[in-house]
This record gives sequence, C-alpha cells and structure tokens, in this order.
Amino acid sequence: RALVVDTDESNGRATVETICGQGNEAFFTRADVSSEAEVKSVIDLVIARWERIDILFNNAGVLLVKSIEDMTGEEWDRVMSVNVKAAFLAIKHAVPHMRRGGGGAILNTGSIASFTGQLGTPVYSASKGAIALFTKSLALDLGRDRIRVNCICPGITDTPMLREHLGQGAEGEAQIRARLSRVPTGAILSPEDVARAALYLVSDDSIGITGVLHVVDGGLLAAA
Repeated sequence: RALVVDTDESNGRATVETICGQGNEAFFTRADVSSEAEVKSVIDLVIARWERIDILFNNAGVLLVKSIEDMTGEEWDRVMSVNVKAAFLAIKHAVPHMRRGGGGAILNTGSIASFTGQLGTPVYSASKGAIALFTKSLALDLGRDRIRVNCICPGITDTPMLREHLGQGAEGEAQIRARLSRVPTGAILSPEDVARAALYLVSDDSIGITGVLHVVDGGLLAAA
C-alpha cells in the first residue's frame, strides 16, 4: 500500500483514474501538506482503508524564483513548509504503521539543487539541500526497523513547474535549449523517466539501498 504526497491535484486525480482503470484500487484526497492535523488525517484514511502503509513518496514541491532581499518571510516559510516540513509530517505519522507492518520504503523528492546552487532560487535550493540530509539521517535512524529512506534528485524535467519557471512560448523554449546544452544526453527528461527511477527505489529490486541521493539528470551533474 503506497501513499503519494504531491502538489498537483489534477495529476493526482488522473493517476487515480489510470490505476483504477487497470483494475487496481486507489483513491485521492486533498489536504494542506503543511498542516500536521491534515497530514495525520490522510494517514488515518489510508490505514482505515488498507490497514497498512508499505510505501511513502513525499513528492510535494513548490518553486520560488526571487532574490533573497526581495523575499518575504512568508514566502520563505511556504517553500520550506511544502518542500521540507510536509515530508517531516508525513514520515512522522507513517513510520509507526510501517514499523508495525514489518518495514517499508520512504522516498523523498530532492533535486540537482540538493547538490549545487542555482541562480535566483535561494530558498528552493536551501529546501532541497535540507531534504537530502534529512533523508540520510532518517536512513540511519530507521534502518533497524527495516524502513528504507532514499531521495530521488531529478534534473531538467518537462513539468508545469519548469515551464512556469522558464516561461512559455519561444522565450521559454530558448531557455530550455540553453540549459540542455549542459546536459550530456542533450535531452529533457519526462516525468515518466523520473517515475521509473522512483518505482525502482521503492520496490524490492532496491532492497539493499537506503540513504542514497539517486540522481536522474541525463548526466548534468557529471561535470559539476
């Protein structure tokens, strides 16, 4: 039984439709991932329905492109709440159920920004650096409970967040081409490329892997 925490409601509903259309069982619920009460409520819903949690994927994330002197405290708090605090809350309330079930797999979403700074995104980079070391620390704490904790770190991926960041139309495409010039494969990643790696990290195929930052970036960081 898997719990996926995301910030894209339309994507979440579409995923549920696909899963159910294949004869499997899934459900969608909406919550404020920065609220402990609402996160706990989601965990309770999963337990009431399936009685266990085997996989937790913390994939909620937001981006803010703004210089540090122009950023408000509220903006800083929002990014940290969604990108870091939400993972803390979900893990806090899921781990007791995983422990009772004999173990499980937790996957957090980092970024290439978990390794290196990026222009114009100080709070986003700070949040992704935090989730990287949060992952490693929890892998140490939860390993004896047979709970694996890993972090997937995507590179340049064709998502609505990227398009919003770089812009639409010809200008956006030019910016994407400029970024891809630094990628050895020369190709933008699709969400499916990242999803396949995520599936590996929460499956028994990666049973011996915990505490890693798994990069999916077309080789971008190879020369960093």
